[in-house]
Amino acid sequence: MAPGAVTRERLAGAARAALGGGRRLEGVERVAGGSKKGVYRLVMDDSTTAIAYLWDDAENYWPAAEGDEDLADPFSPGLGLDLFEAAHTRLDALGVRVPAIRLLDREGVHRPADLAIVEDLRGETLEELLARDRHTAAPVMARLAESLEAMRDHRAPTYGKVAVVDEGGTSRGTSCEGVVLDRALRDLSEAASRDRRMAAARDRLEERLLGLAAAVRPRAEYAVVHGELGPDHVRVDADGNPVVIDIEGTMYFDVEWEHVFLRIRLHDAYRPLRVAGLDEDRLALYMLAQRLSLTAGPLRLLDGDFPDRAFMAGIAEHNLRQALKLVRV
Repeated sequence: MAPGAVTRERLAGAARAALGGGRRLEGVERVAGGSKKGVYRLVMDDSTTAIAYLWDDAENYWPAAEGDEDLADPFSPGLGLDLFEAAHTRLDALGVRVPAIRLLDREGVHRPADLAIVEDLRGETLEELLARDRHTAAPVMARLAESLEAMRDHRAPTYGKVAVVDEGGTSRGTSCEGVVLDRALRDLSEAASRDRRMAAARDRLEERLLGLAAAVRPRAEYAVVHGELGPDHVRVDADGNPVVIDIEGTMYFDVEWEHVFLRIRLHDAYRPLRVAGLDEDRLALYMLAQRLSLTAGPLRLLDGDFPDRAFMAGIAEHNLRQALKLVRV
């Protein structure tokens, strides 16, 4: 579904409640990048700014699927204020820099949908900084490594979304690798139904997934992971600190899942974040699983009216080719 227009009048009351001081909302600007929620910059009449997050069906480009609202599934979409607040609380407690909260509205006081207003970080993303100046990015990467260490060192005896586990809940499945395998097989089936190359390689890919999963040994503790920590999900504040955004999917899971995603997104810039002791069997399984996810997911998104279609199609094509390389003889 295409996002609807969010007008100044529809957010004026929330902006006044969040920022106060007699300010008046002067403008609302859509911020590019969100696919599951609306992200808007609020500009007040004294040039004070903030960011509004809106979790509304009209702001979600992803086609609805069965199980979307099942919080017991660690990989169900990270939608809604409850997931955001739980992740924010956990990350902030660990010393991970996240945008400061100005207002939370889950009661529909200002909008019928869940709404959060947070600090506006007007600087670059880590992705932009790395592209511009690797030397300047070095201390930011070092601080990000410290944040990842704090997340890695905080353990739980079960896996799942932070909002579930921190409230004593349990998740579906019996292990991280089992959940990943089930998801990867679904992604493979979906991708094969959409692309003849995946269909031709389906048996080999399935055999490879099953073999990799069989090699993984059981584990009884899980770390905090963002889940999709690409450099576009890290902003850099005025003091050069990395600020983690799009946090709703934060969960307790195998730390290898996070590092595979970081490797995929950062390429050679990943080096400062490398850590010893990761499980090579898990890394191998999760690499193939994420390649399949990054193929099937973008293809699914293109079923709707996501605007930057060439960009999303490029992600699907790149990861499809990478997945096929992993089973090429």
